[in-house]
Amino acid sequence: MAEASRDRITDCGSPDRGEPLVGRRSAGADAWIPYEDPSPDDEGVAFGFPGCRPFRISRDEIADFEGRFEYWDADTEIAWQVCEPTSIYHELPGRRLARLTERIAAARGAPIESYGSGDLLVRDAEGREQIIQQADDVLYLHPAKVRELGHAIEVAHDDLPDVVLEVDLTTDVRYRKMGIYEEWGFRELWVEIPENRAPSRPNRKPGMTIRVLGPHGYEEMPESRAFPTWTADEIHTALNEPTLSASTVAVLRRVGRALGEEGGTSTDDDPFMRVEREQSRREGLATSRLEMLAETLAARDIATSKRLEEHAGVIVAVPVPVLMRAALACRDEADFLRRIEAATG
Repeated sequence: MAEASRDRITDCGSPDRGEPLVGRRSAGADAWIPYEDPSPDDEGVAFGFPGCRPFRISRDEIADFEGRFEYWDADTEIAWQVCEPTSIYHELPGRRLARLTERIAAARGAPIESYGSGDLLVRDAEGREQIIQQADDVLYLHPAKVRELGHAIEVAHDDLPDVVLEVDLTTDVRYRKMGIYEEWGFRELWVEIPENRAPSRPNRKPGMTIRVLGPHGYEEMPESRAFPTWTADEIHTALNEPTLSASTVAVLRRVGRALGEEGGTSTDDDPFMRVEREQSRREGLATSRLEMLAETLAARDIATSKRLEEHAGVIVAVPVPVLMRAALACRDEADFLRRIEAATG
């Protein structure tokens, strides 16, 4: 499978072969159609990487290379790197997506793993690196069922992620990278164009595009298949909010509950949320009992102080009938507290 995918992809053209990609299309998808008319000064356009510049990394160097690039091919030893420096506008959506899916996971009651930016790798027949493509984020909805990953996600060997995110600030990602994701069988691709525009592409329209892999290639969908009911517009809004709005919180809870219904889990299955909910329940119970006792003691002209609140833990532990008998029989607040402490042993 890896060899077949590699052959199809590397035959698509490369700088050393002098085979630009302009006009090419992947089967059943407009993967290599740019969003806008390419600039004649953009050297990456002809090879499917608008907004990028080529540079050479040898096969011996690639394993230890720590920089960022969009794509690398062993046949040419050429990597394509975004021309503009990495900015917070490019990095922020991926970090926000990780936080958003963590909240969905809490509502669902089962973890979702975000691996961030990493290498997606195809090896040749000898096990050497053949093609490397870097994503902006990858999500696994069932990380416990995924085979342990190494330093990269190996196509045709590892379990592929449920969602891949590309933050398309400058590069028209679907111009070539989407065709490669399609060839490799990645099930769902999200392409986010942030509200904050790149200086070199000020006229690009912000928004989220969801592409789901079907029998005829990627199809644009209004909502995610991996995250049921989560629409492209809702995801884009959430990724661009400086703080979570009430409407986004409601959406995250809805999506989390939908995932929980699919998997038979709920919020109480999340260890952190279970403790939080129990704590909230106890605090609510303590508040209602303190109000009841304060009214009862006040009706008997017995003054209360902060000491009553300080004993909230004891008050929650004592049955209501015992609390009421102590409140009706006590001489003062101190006597009341002695009576309920005696009731707890």
